[in-house]
Amino acid sequence: MSEAELPNLDELDEIKNKTFTKRVALATGIFAVVLAIASLGGKNATKEALLAQQQASDQWAFYQAKVIREHQYSIEKLHLEVDLAERGSNMRPETRQKFETLMARFADEEKRYNNEKKDIEKEAKKLEHERDISRDKDSYFDYAEVLLQIAIVMSSISILSVSRPVFFFSLVLAIPGALLTLGGYTLLFKIPLLHGGH
Repeated sequence: MSEAELPNLDELDEIKNKTFTKRVALATGIFAVVLAIASLGGKNATKEALLAQQQASDQWAFYQAKVIREHQYSIEKLHLEVDLAERGSNMRPETRQKFETLMARFADEEKRYNNEKKDIEKEAKKLEHERDISRDKDSYFDYAEVLLQIAIVMSSISILSVSRPVFFFSLVLAIPGALLTLGGYTLLFKIPLLHGGH
């Protein structure tokens, strides 16, 4: 009868640790990829927020210029009305006609600037809304990056210490980090803490 050879316990532990190390290393690599995606999303959200803010500021400056011009025409029209009221009876008919024509032109210009500024205001508010969305996205990416960086550190520690509980802790951090990354791109779910803080 042949003897059954029992495996060496040290060899079994080494094989088991190699399998654990490979799995944790693979998971760490996945965490790093998701971190890179979150980082890219955060940088893009920041750029988009800054660009939308600059464009909104430009629109508001344009809006203010229209308001100033509108008021200038309004003031000029009022001056003509006052002059006409004071001297109207003493004016020659052709001079009076010129005053009335100018008053009508100034009134038309005032209305035109008033209408133009409404469109500019709509565009500025649209750009501010885009800025706010980008800011909201950026908050998701910020927290995702933190959680994923900590998860990578913890999984590295788990490899060195061959500790399954430390690895599971890294998973507990990486999963919300991945979900926050997804949330940053899609805003499918809202976390009140991450909105309206700007």
